[in-house]
Amino acid sequence: MDDYRRIADGMAADIAAGRLRPGDRLPTQREFARRRGIAGSTAARVYRELARRGLTVGEVGRGTFVRASARTADPAVAEPAEGRIDLEFNHPVVPEQSALLAAGIAPLLRPDVLESATRPVGPAGTAAARNAAAGLLARGGWRPDPDRVLFAGGGRQAIAAAIAALVPPGGRLGAEELTYPVLRSVAGRLGVEVVPLSVDGEGVVPQVVAEAHRAAPLAAVYLQPTVHNPLGLVTPPRRLAELAEVLGRLGVAVIEDAVWAFLRDVPPLAALLPERTVLVDSLSKRLAPGLTAGYAVAPNALVSAVAAALRSGGWGPARFALDAAGRWWAEGAVDEIVRAKRRDASARREIAARRLEGFAVGGDPSSYFCWWELPPPWRADTFVAAAARHGIAVTPAAAFAADGLRAPHAVRLALASPPPDVLARALDTLAALARSGPEQACAE
Repeated sequence: MDDYRRIADGMAADIAAGRLRPGDRLPTQREFARRRGIAGSTAARVYRELARRGLTVGEVGRGTFVRASARTADPAVAEPAEGRIDLEFNHPVVPEQSALLAAGIAPLLRPDVLESATRPVGPAGTAAARNAAAGLLARGGWRPDPDRVLFAGGGRQAIAAAIAALVPPGGRLGAEELTYPVLRSVAGRLGVEVVPLSVDGEGVVPQVVAEAHRAAPLAAVYLQPTVHNPLGLVTPPRRLAELAEVLGRLGVAVIEDAVWAFLRDVPPLAALLPERTVLVDSLSKRLAPGLTAGYAVAPNALVSAVAAALRSGGWGPARFALDAAGRWWAEGAVDEIVRAKRRDASARREIAARRLEGFAVGGDPSSYFCWWELPPPWRADTFVAAAARHGIAVTPAAAFAADGLRAPHAVRLALASPPPDVLARALDTLAALARSGPEQACAE
């Protein structure tokens, strides 16, 4: 039914004409339905549509208000650009998430509850937080033991603690040859050498891990088997089993980064190698970019070591974030937001597939990433510079090189941040740029 959209159109016109002014509070949905003679469900749809258009904002405990300022206009995809289109960083946001998160967090604002939620807490959190985390992190039939769940201030802190617990200073940490850029900086600060491991279309090659370990022992490997950043790969079950067998036989520990794995309901490597894998995750991509709560699911033998690293590094959690996450999971908000982001990621990948048809673009259809191997004679650095002149930010492959040196002529496109129509126009511009060649682009 389009009735709710027609009502929303009328209210949008009232806002544009000044009949509804910035800061005006709208009636409650029940009162709005009564005044209009419509069903409560229709009123709810109207309010959601207005929020989706950026015309209203809801405040917990106060109501719904006409937005005080309009959203920033989308930048033009042409020179000169007043703003930039961000295909460099992924900040996935879906329209329904703010309302869902606000509803879950409201009970924490009661004075008696807030007093408890703002008390300090250690890496082990609370029993309630561990149980909630086990449910939140479960996927593909795997569910972690709550007693093995530890908490960090965020995903990066969880990674740092896992490295500190598993790899001594001067030790060797294997990683995919193209990997999460923060890994290299964290490892460097801890005095750990990152060893690049070759990757094919299914992920890390098991034989390469064995060869690197024979050359000089690896203390651990850092892997992203499910929705790899930047390649967008999902390692298939057969390859995952081969990796588990090789790593188990060699006695090498694993740090499994699952920050983007919520986009696919498949079991982690930790399900196959539970006594050697520290799985790390966070809320920032799954729920909202500014949320800071990290998770580390450690083997029984390593729980104390990872917890000690979290404490000594000052990488522990905030109890408020843990309590909020527990409520969001228990009330179903996490599952609803994850479902919406899976749909959003797939839709954006479809846009990319259409707009970049004919180019060598890789990545799983569930991923928010595109890995684009540029056509010759383009080099990654010149393409990034040419894209910037059109107001579009993309990331060169060199940013992800595990050794900081070797990188293909490729770029990563992060699809999550721009509105879909802006994303489509930006990709059209990049496709035209790639077809034109660097000489023509530089001559413009």
